[in-house]
Amino acid sequence: MTNKKLAIARIGDTGTGWFVYIIHASDGRLYTGITLDIKRRWNEHMSSGYKNQTNKKGAKFFRGRKPETLVFIIESLSRSTATKEEIAIKSISRKDKLALIASSTNQLKYFPELEQSCLPIQ
Repeated sequence: MTNKKLAIARIGDTGTGWFVYIIHASDGRLYTGITLDIKRRWNEHMSSGYKNQTNKKGAKFFRGRKPETLVFIIESLSRSTATKEEIAIKSISRKDKLALIASSTNQLKYFPELEQSCLPIQ
C-alpha cells in the first residue's frame, strides 16, 4: 500500500461509532463511504440501486449499478477520523484497496451479521 496511513480504531475503543466501509458493486467497482449506522446505510444503498430510483438516500454511485457485498469495514473514533480514512482509501489504487480488504485491518469478521451478500441487513 502507499505511504498514506489510516488512523484505525480498534474494536472496543470508546468513540462515536463511525464506520468506514467498502462495498463491491455489480460492475466490479469498489465504493467507499462512512456512516454512523452501517445496517441502515447498507439498506439505503440496496433500496436506491439498480431498479429503484425513488429512494434518494443511497449514493448516486448505486443508481446505475447494484451493491453486491460489504467487503470491508473499520470503526473510527470520530467523524473527522472516518472522513480522513475515507479520503485515504479513495486515493489509493484498486490493487491497494484489494490488499486492504484482505488485510487484518478489515474488521468485518467482528460483525458476522454484516457478512451477507446481496440481501438487506435486518
